[in-house]
Amino acid sequence: MADYIDPTEVDPKHYQLLDESPRTRVVLMTLPAGESDILHSHTAENVYFLSGGKAKIDIPGADSMEAEIPDGHVMFSDAWTHQVHNIGDTEIRAIIVEHKD
Repeated sequence: MADYIDPTEVDPKHYQLLDESPRTRVVLMTLPAGESDILHSHTAENVYFLSGGKAKIDIPGADSMEAEIPDGHVMFSDAWTHQVHNIGDTEIRAIIVEHKD
């Protein structure tokens, strides 16, 4: 990804690097109710939501989307850049595994 924006560097309040290997990075996202993170990127990723919630996701050059994310939800996404707004009343917490290859 040419314009990768590292979430742990631009938004350490919401993203914490837990582990890194030559092939993956493991990141903890914590987004309290009513807060927004800073525009950032992920390489291809697998995400496990420890606690879900209601989110609005802004993607540059595309329409915003809203999602109700249940606790325990697992998702895969190709590389992308986005900003997440927690528009619900519960904290959203997720383990993100970014793939480097």
